[in-house]
Amino acid sequence: MTTNALTFDGAVKTFGSVRAVDGLNLTIDRGETVALLGPNGAGKSTSVNLLLGLQTPASGRVSVLGGSPAQAVASGRIGAMLQDGGLMPGVTVGGLLALAGRIYPNPRPVEQLVADADLGGLLRRRTDRLSGGQLQRLRFALAIAGNPDVLVLDEPTAAMDVESRRGFWATIRDYAAGGRTVLFATHYLQEADENADRIVVIAGGRVVRDGTPTEIKAAAANRSVRFTLDDQPCAGLDRLPGVTAVEVHGRTATLRTTDAEATLRALFAIRDRVPDLEVGGADLEDAVLALTR
Repeated sequence: MTTNALTFDGAVKTFGSVRAVDGLNLTIDRGETVALLGPNGAGKSTSVNLLLGLQTPASGRVSVLGGSPAQAVASGRIGAMLQDGGLMPGVTVGGLLALAGRIYPNPRPVEQLVADADLGGLLRRRTDRLSGGQLQRLRFALAIAGNPDVLVLDEPTAAMDVESRRGFWATIRDYAAGGRTVLFATHYLQEADENADRIVVIAGGRVVRDGTPTEIKAAAANRSVRFTLDDQPCAGLDRLPGVTAVEVHGRTATLRTTDAEATLRALFAIRDRVPDLEVGGADLEDAVLALTR
């Protein structure tokens, strides 16, 4: 049995003269939770559509659990929660979950779906009477109705409040703990930092960086040195070694640097005091921007 859950092997997808996916090579193993990050137009949605068999590559190959995406979808081995997925109007939540359970050969019990997605009390409510957060929870329940080995999530926590997001990711971690594979795309980069084993950054339809959250942030090679200004002049801070930008807000100065150690040595050489000194690493947002700029 292959250990690969998802494979892109030189996959290309074009729309006219636009190469949305441009020779994408990517392998995700079983049991991994992977965040797919990149700017708008990077090829994330097209890549997800290829995985789900909604589109076919112009060249190259895409496989799910060693077979075709169509086979995985038909057998219920891959489930998806898409941001723009429509729901049948006028149908109750309970009726839709019961219908979904009859589609797949190995469905997840409806009672479990209700608990997983926190849908208790909503079973008799029509889908067109749900709030944005409730709709997202229902889409999640439908995505796991077939008890899939691979779960694909596109902006899964959009319209959820902070408490709902925390509960959602706790459920995802429990679901993945059974050896299942999770691939998700999100604009909430803190979610990727906190919940992904691995982050894949794509731009122009290609992988530009692949690694753990810590490795991705380190790849940005950008740190911050923050301190409080006193009566000493702030001229010349932009000429310190490694400094790429200087930001001054009130009495606080922040230096963006590619070499924090060299910056600090030079800073202490030109200033008698450096009060309230803080040195921080690049956050994930800084790293993704740097890698895709």
